[in-house]
This record gives sequence, C-alpha cells and structure tokens, in this order.
Amino acid sequence: MPIYDRQKRNQLDQIVEDFTVHHSLSRREFMRRAGAVGLSMSAAAALLAACGGPSGGSTTKVTSIDVMTEYVDTELVSFGAINKAFTAKTGIQVKVEATRDLLAVLTTRVRGGNPPDIAGMPSYTKFQSLAQQGKLVKLDSFFDMSQIHQNYNQSWIDFGSVNGNLYAVFPKANSKGTIWYSPKQFQTENLAIPKTWDDLITLSNTLASGGKFPWALGVESGASSGWPAADWVDQIYLSLNGPDMYDKWVAHKIPWTDPSVKNAFQMFGQIVHGNNYINGAPQAVLATNFQDASYLPFDNPPKAYMYYLGDFAEGFIAKQFPGIQANTDFGFFPFPTITSQYAGAVTGGADIMAALKDNDGTRQYMQFIASTEAQSIWPKLGGATSVNKSVPLSVYSDPVSKASAQQLTTASVFKVGADDLMPTAMENAYWAGMLVFIGDPSKLDSVLSTLESTAQQAYTA
Repeated sequence: MPIYDRQKRNQLDQIVEDFTVHHSLSRREFMRRAGAVGLSMSAAAALLAACGGPSGGSTTKVTSIDVMTEYVDTELVSFGAINKAFTAKTGIQVKVEATRDLLAVLTTRVRGGNPPDIAGMPSYTKFQSLAQQGKLVKLDSFFDMSQIHQNYNQSWIDFGSVNGNLYAVFPKANSKGTIWYSPKQFQTENLAIPKTWDDLITLSNTLASGGKFPWALGVESGASSGWPAADWVDQIYLSLNGPDMYDKWVAHKIPWTDPSVKNAFQMFGQIVHGNNYINGAPQAVLATNFQDASYLPFDNPPKAYMYYLGDFAEGFIAKQFPGIQANTDFGFFPFPTITSQYAGAVTGGADIMAALKDNDGTRQYMQFIASTEAQSIWPKLGGATSVNKSVPLSVYSDPVSKASAQQLTTASVFKVGADDLMPTAMENAYWAGMLVFIGDPSKLDSVLSTLESTAQQAYTA
C-alpha cells in the first residue's frame, strides 16, 4: 500500500475510534472528517451505519432507556414522578435500576462495555474520570446552551463541565449555608438571629453562660464519619477567604498548612471546643450521629438551640416531629457573614446525572431533566431544591424549602463543598482529620501536616 493510502487509512481508523470508542464526534463531524480523507458521501454513510455507536444516536428512535440511580424509598418515588412526566411527554419508557452500591455497579458495567444509558454519578471524582475517559456524552453538542445559561448560574454550569464541555444535569441540589433553629424558641427567649460570626459567638456565649447548650453537633456517619465537621470548615473557609482562595485550596494550590486553612479550622474549633457550647463535647460529638443531632433544638424542652447542616436536615426534622410547623417551630437562618466582601457566600452540593450513551432517548431525557418543567416536579413534592432559576418559588411545598431554594439561586457566591471536589483519598483523610481535631484541638498542627502529606500523593496519583 502506498504511504499516502496508509496515512489516509490511519486517519480513517482514528475517526472511527473517536466515534465508536471515545464518543467525541457527532454524526455530522464524522461525515465531514470522513469526506476530508477522501471517502465519498455514500461510502462515508455506509461506514457510519456500520459503526453505529452512541454518537450517532440522535436519529436512532428508541422506545425505552435505562437509568441507574442510588435513589431509594421516598426519593425514588419522587424521581419516578419525573420519569412518568417524561414518558407522558415523549412516549419513551424509563427503566430504573436503583442501588445504594452505585459506584461498584456502575464501574463494573462501564468496564464490561455495558453501561446504562444514563446514570447518577456516585462522586464528583468518578464523574470527572468518566468524562475525561470519553465515557460520557457531551451535552453541549445538542443542548440549547443559551437556554442553559439563562436558567443556571455559571457556577452550576462549571460544576457540570469537564475540560470546557458540559456533561451533567442536576435532578436536585442542596444548600449548606443553613443553621437550624426554632423561631418560636428564639422569640420566647428574645434571642436575635446573628448576622455576623462575632454575633454568633456572642449569642453562643450568652446561652452557655445562662446554663444552656447553644449547639447540637454530631459527626458520626459510619465509614464516612467526620464529613459534617468538614462541611463546617468548607463553609467557614469560603465565607472567610472568598471563592478564589477556595478554588486554590480545593486544587491544592495552597498547602493544608497555609494559615488560611488553619484559621478556618480554629474558627470551627470555637464552636466544637467552646466552653459549655455542646453537651458532652467532644466525646458526644464524635459518638452522636449527624441525623440524631438535628433533633436536639426541637425537643421539648430544647436540648440545644442551633444546629448547622445542609438543607436536607428539613426532612429529618419533619419526620421526627410530625405536625411541626415550618418557619414557626423550625427553620434556618443563613450562615453568618465572616468577611463582608463575601456576605451571602454559600456552599452546597448537587446530585449529578450524566448520559453514557447518545441516542434519541437519552438526548430527550437529559434535555427534559434540565428543563424548568422537570425541575419543578420534585420541589413541588417536597424534599428537593432546584438550581434552575426559572423554577418559580411558588412550587415549593413549604416556606423553609422555598427559603433554601432562594438562597441557592441568589447566592452572591456558590461553591460545591470542598471535600466533595477533592480526590477520594484526600476527602477521606480530611474527614478522618476532623475527628482527630475534634477529639484533641492541640493536635491541629499535626492534623494539617498529615493532610498535606496526603495531598502531595493524592493530587499526583
């Protein structure tokens, strides 16, 4: 074979690989590139038909798609309502595979060459890895991105993007800028909602000096114990140092031994090690489950007055205390301002959903999930917040969830919780380090030094 023909053949092989393996070409781009190496239109079309493959799917009609998720119980019911609406709209059936072992099952399916059409992502690092490997469908190749930019803040678009391409939609999200309390109890005792960190410490000292425990706090969560404390430090760091420093910390462009990190830990220490702040601290903090701790401010009489946790705490509280009234018996106030420049900064998280096959069904499904119509369904049922700015606040089932949605969509700065963005080894070490610090604040320097050693390995693996 002449050199010229061999070169063309190699180029054609690469085009086929990009289309069938990496899914990085649309049908139109496949045809354009095949024509560029000398194939006629008819020959290119025949080759495209022979290749099949996920990138050709927008014209392939399907009657059903399969979606893998870790939703169970009431979450699965609410998710099912979205799927039912999709089927009614398109005629495409949605077959759901629900598993709490999503990471292992999804990894096995992908490695075996049998991925689901669509899947929730078990972690942000897994999502990034699959996108970088070319296993996920680029949504911006067929989404109306002007509509996406209209409906979503850039921070959410960035969160769902890898290397400049959008791969994710978010069925629901949560704010972690929420401190839970009883408005009725505060009113009865003439307590003012703190606006700044200094106000928060002053209020805590006032309650503690009066023989009351200002805080509930529990960090027990099985193998993931420590993450509720990491959420504290994440929010403090953002409110203290702003988004640019936050991004540098997440990316390990500053060391864990940096004064900005140490300061955030120490400010959390003001709460967890505060004099008479938490009943039985620090041992009780380490032994108490994070969900159980959420009940204490709402017992009668209250066993604490404030509790910091994401807005999903509303579900715990409402289930534990049937008949409790939102915004009267329970509610939240925003995490107080630390640095005025970053007032209103909020950390949080979101459920990530991505497509692993590109066909007419998955395209319609992903477009639907991102739409205002679909994003309004779960909030209306309760237990979820949408970050789609076009979802009206009127759809939320109670004033507390409505306030959470407003906080998320209007936040001056929003960042996903730092630990959720870190490599898995770093995240686990961070949680473990929080447990050590809670147990003995004198070990802070050692904890940060250990975390820095972990980071030097985790970010180069």
